[in-house]
Amino acid sequence: MKNLITRILSGSVYVALIFTGIYLTKYTPIPFLVVFSLFTLVGMWEITRLSNQADAQSPLISLIDMIGGLAVFLSFFIMYTGSESRSLWLLPILIYLVARGITQLYLPSVHAIHSLERSMMSIVYVALPLGLLNSICAMMSPMMLLAIFIFIWINDSGAYVVGCSIGKHRLFERISPKKSWEGFWGGMVFCIAMAFVFYYCTGSTFGTLNLWQWIVLAIIVSAFATWGDLLESLIKRTAGVKDSSNLIPGHGGLLDRIDSLLMVVPASLIFFIIIKLYC
Repeated sequence: MKNLITRILSGSVYVALIFTGIYLTKYTPIPFLVVFSLFTLVGMWEITRLSNQADAQSPLISLIDMIGGLAVFLSFFIMYTGSESRSLWLLPILIYLVARGITQLYLPSVHAIHSLERSMMSIVYVALPLGLLNSICAMMSPMMLLAIFIFIWINDSGAYVVGCSIGKHRLFERISPKKSWEGFWGGMVFCIAMAFVFYYCTGSTFGTLNLWQWIVLAIIVSAFATWGDLLESLIKRTAGVKDSSNLIPGHGGLLDRIDSLLMVVPASLIFFIIIKLYC
């Protein structure tokens, strides 16, 4: 019971941070910047920690990569806030790339290829998808981004309920023995049901997609949320750890909470680009 209460409380704080950061963008982008910059820093710290399980990285490189992840997020934020400094959006990324390359030259004892691979992987896996949150806000709306989070949470809940109730056939036993096909389809059905709620019950609050577009988005989120969860499970299994960290009581680390999001964001953005171009 104590563990359940801890999970509920810490999960509530996590949800409140996301809701606050997104909803308040109608007044100012600062809460969004603060919340998701923090997510980026913590996510970069956790992925660096995971990669260090097998082969310790230089502390200096780890620090530069964390700052570099934040630079990637800030670059997208600058690009999509529409400020007068918008033309300078690439500057934080360029500074990181230059600093990262020069640093590698002065660490002769570190395997250069492996070190650079790990740095680029952490940027692409964590910082880039979080940076693309800005793109969804700019192309669609901040509330559409909130709808995506809701889809992910509904999918997780549906998969858990159905999987625990009737799950028998393993979805991807090599990586995640507990996931089942029944849970996967259950999560997708819950997402599609939520698509009907968004269309019929919320008006234009979350966006102006038609019913079929909401349903397609629900399917995309459900499928890529599952792949995102499996990918992080693979990374943790490779690193030989259960959780990405112990940061969130009862839940593990931040990456354990946003693993689905990291795959859902680029996939959803592709869908939104197609809508803008052809619909």
